[in-house]
Amino acid sequence: MQRLAHPYLDLDVIDRRAPRANQLVIGVLAVVAFLTGWWPILGLLALQLVIGLTLGRRWCLACVAYFELVQPRFGEGPLEDARSPRFANVMGAVVLGAATVAIAAGYATMGWGLGLLVAVLALLAAVTGFCTGCEIYRLSARLRGVGHGELRRIDRTDIGDDAGDVVVHFTHPLCSECADVERRLRSEGRRLVTVDVRRRPDLARKYGIGIVPTAVAVASDGAITARLA
Repeated sequence: MQRLAHPYLDLDVIDRRAPRANQLVIGVLAVVAFLTGWWPILGLLALQLVIGLTLGRRWCLACVAYFELVQPRFGEGPLEDARSPRFANVMGAVVLGAATVAIAAGYATMGWGLGLLVAVLALLAAVTGFCTGCEIYRLSARLRGVGHGELRRIDRTDIGDDAGDVVVHFTHPLCSECADVERRLRSEGRRLVTVDVRRRPDLARKYGIGIVPTAVAVASDGAITARLA
């Protein structure tokens, strides 16, 4: 199988189906914990998320199962920015950890309520692809971007273009959605300047780019007139 992104090295992108596989495991095991009453499962799930977040995908058992068993059979799915599913995992680890502590401290109702909340949201993400934590991250990224002083204006010298209106597209070479956005913008006849955030992380930091693809229309004076993606 030909992979565009190495599953354990290209950490800034991820196969869109991998987080869904991870969410399926988390959701099923959280339900099992509730049905059996064996609450330490919630703590183990939180611990596994923390280990995967700190040590990398090689230490995430569900991720390894997907990349080694599922992906070779069905191929690599669309690649997306890895920051939003990573944030969702952070949220999952925090809530599962809180659930474990609550049950251990004698607040069983609160603990199981938190555990079931994670189970429902994880299974929803696994079945439908709608990831609540990812959407919270994207919304917060957009709010940070809108409120970021530099994103109201782009220095035309940073993008090597100082003539007329242009669309600045912050992208990543392995991001499937970035390629789709670029094709759409070009088909609309827009003059496009792409900024590869992997090669220019300085500009991503300077302009507060929280997620790719991000595309903005820039006037000749550098002012941002519209957000296109």
